[in-house]
Parts: sequence; C-alpha cells; structure tokens
Amino acid sequence: MLGYRVPAPDEAMLISGGKAKGNVPFRVVTGHGAFVIPFFRKAAFLTLAMCESEVAEKCVTQQGITLNVRAVIAFKVGNDPESIIAAAQRFLSEQDQMSVLTGRIFAGHLRSIIGSMTVEQIIRERQKLATEVLDGSKEEMARIGLNVDALQIQSIDDDGLGYIKAMSAPHNAAVQQQAQIAQAQADQKAAEAQQESQRKQAEFARQTAIVKAQYKAEVDKAQAEAAQAGPLAEAEAQREVLAMRTELAERAAELRQQELVAEVVKPAEAEAERVRILAVADAEKMKIQAEAAASHNRVALDRMIIDQLPEIVDKAARGLAGSNLTVLNGAEGLSQVTSGLVSQGLAIFDAVRGGLSQYDDGDVVPFTPKDGSAT
Repeated sequence: MLGYRVPAPDEAMLISGGKAKGNVPFRVVTGHGAFVIPFFRKAAFLTLAMCESEVAEKCVTQQGITLNVRAVIAFKVGNDPESIIAAAQRFLSEQDQMSVLTGRIFAGHLRSIIGSMTVEQIIRERQKLATEVLDGSKEEMARIGLNVDALQIQSIDDDGLGYIKAMSAPHNAAVQQQAQIAQAQADQKAAEAQQESQRKQAEFARQTAIVKAQYKAEVDKAQAEAAQAGPLAEAEAQREVLAMRTELAERAAELRQQELVAEVVKPAEAEAERVRILAVADAEKMKIQAEAAASHNRVALDRMIIDQLPEIVDKAARGLAGSNLTVLNGAEGLSQVTSGLVSQGLAIFDAVRGGLSQYDDGDVVPFTPKDGSAT
C-alpha cells in the first residue's frame, strides 16, 4: 500500500517530520506498520539485533605487571522507546560505531578494574573481574541506549614474562604429584585387578578342568556300564534260556523214561512173568501127573482138571500181561505174583479133589492120557 511501512522484527522504525507525543523528537514504531506520508514524513530503521564487540587491551595490575586481556561483549539496543531514541540519536547514521564505542568503553573499565587487582586475584577470580567490569559500564552503556547481555574474558597472559607460569608452578607441581599419585594408584589398582582377573581365570580354568574331568569320568563310566550292560544282559538271558532248556530236557527225559517204562519195560516184564508162570504151570502139571500115575486112584475128572490147570493159569497170566501192572519190588514181586497165581490154581485143584474124595476107590475111573498111553 502506498506510504505504509513495516519494520522487520529486529528493527525499530523511526518516523520523523511530524508532531510526536511528549518531548520525543520522532515517533518510534516496533512490531507493526504505520503510514508514512511521502514528502511530509521520513522513515528510518534502527537495528535491535544482538551485536558483538571484541576487546584486546594491555592492562597493568596493582603489582605493576602488564597483562594482555582479551574479552568479548554481547550487547544490543534496548527495547524501550527511551533506549531506542538515545541509540538512534547517536548511531542511526553509523550503526557500526556501536561496536567500536562499546569496545572502548569496556576497555577503559577493564584497565581501571585490573589496575586495582593483583595477578593472583585476576587469575583465580576471573568471574569477579567480569562482574565488576559489567557493573562499572552498565550506567554508561544505558545512557547511550545500549544493554549488555554478556561479558566473556577469553584470555589473560603476561606477554611471556613467566609470572603466571611461575605462580602456577607449585600448583602444577602439586597437580602433577597428585596426578602421579593418582596414576600410580590407578596402575596399582589396574595391576591388582589384572592379577585378580588372572587368578579368577586360573581358578575358572581349574574348576573347568575339574568339571570336565568329572564329566568325562562319568561319561566313560556310563559308556563302560552301557557297553557291559549289553553282554551281561545277553549272557544272563542265555543263562536263563539254557536253564529253561535244561529243565525242559530233564522233564522230557523223565517223561520219556516214564513212556519207556510204560511202553517197553512193563510189557517186557509182564511177558517174562507170563513165560515163567507157564513154565511153573508145566512143571506143576508134570508133578501132578506123576503123583496121579503113582497112586492110580485119580478119577477121570481129576485128570480133566489137571489137564485144564495150565490153561487156567495161562489165562490168568495173559490177564496179568494185558493189565498195566506195576511191580514195585522187582523179581521178588514177580515171584510173589506168580506164586499167588499158582496157589490159586492149586486151591481150585484141591477143592475139586476134596469133592471127589467122597467117592470110593472102586468107583475111580482109570486115567487115560490124551496121547493114549496108560498110566
């Protein structure tokens, strides 16, 4: 818009040519714009940004020792209208002169304050020096519309004289001594730590070796037991199998023995007994025939009974052979059985003869053998 001017955020617009409120020579506008009537009004701009000034000054201390002092001052124009007007009246046409004038002001205050202090105070109380310089220049800076934000003492030296170095030598020696002591202690602690670490490593290695040895021993033992377990178990199983086979063989032998006794021995013994019984019967037959021939008093029925006696005994013997008779006492037992059969035959014969004894001898029929020979 024609005639409307707006200052930058870090600027103050100064409008002159018209009546201003109060006794101010011009109107101050900040933060907003304003109409400037051409030809009747004039607008100028004053920076409100931060400025910097450096000071490098030779100062003499209370002891007469010359020091080179370097400092940096940060300042700006104040934000209030009074400060802006004061700064504009002094620096508007040459705003770079603010840094030059500020440096000179601070250099003067710096020389004055350092002249009242010793080197030791300046070195040890540098912040106190900066505070006193600020306090001494604050009023003077305010009169020209400037505000100091910070003062930084960058360096102080005695221009190669060696005073500061000599002054710091005891402290440096103490510091070095303490540093050496601290280094020695640190080295000792490091050595102790290293020794402890080595000891722990050795102990760990030893324990690890022991554990490994124990583990290997246990593994070897387990492997040995496992290796033995197979053959032992197999041997035990074979032993049990052999024992069972032996037992089965013994039972089979006993069973076979019983079968042989039932199938061979007993029939053979029975047949032998039958043959012996027949032999005894034949002998008894011959004896009876001899007695009958000698006495001539045997009746035909007696003859017939005598003839039938071997057949009776033979049938009894066959019945004995067909039975599953077990003779407990061997030959003696067989003799007893045979004697019993013969006794039974003789008992039958005696019974018949007793029945015939009632007949008279005259009634006896002469005995004629089957072969026709007379007795």
